[in-house]
Amino acid sequence: MLSKIIISYLKENNFYLEKEEEDYTKALLDLGIPLNSDLADFCLHTTEMSFKGRVGSIDNICWFLIYSTYTRRIESLQSLLDLPKEYIPLDSFETEGGFFYNRKTGEVLELELGQSLIDFQNGKLQPQWKSFNSFLEWFFKL
Repeated sequence: MLSKIIISYLKENNFYLEKEEEDYTKALLDLGIPLNSDLADFCLHTTEMSFKGRVGSIDNICWFLIYSTYTRRIESLQSLLDLPKEYIPLDSFETEGGFFYNRKTGEVLELELGQSLIDFQNGKLQPQWKSFNSFLEWFFKL
């Protein structure tokens, strides 16, 4: 579940839907994301396809899964960056860096090309946020 502070922020900015987006439920299940997770709650109840934050933007991955080539983006970035299969991108990684969600743990990782990627691949860099909620609170400066 999303924290009250995140829901309040989303409502204040007219990004929040009380009713879940039904098409997104299948998309989340296809990605192996539990429907009771913070990320699922965010995707199922938001109106926008992308959200600007303190650093770049993140995507409503369900929108991109249904209406674009998000599956290819997942496969391409996992292959190119040698990422474990549980990590899926939360953005387009166009600026030589981006955020990745761990489908198994709910943690969020920020990676950049170069040393941080090398450190992650060598087990020296762990996800910076233990939950999607904590990531969103940081991302939206809440």
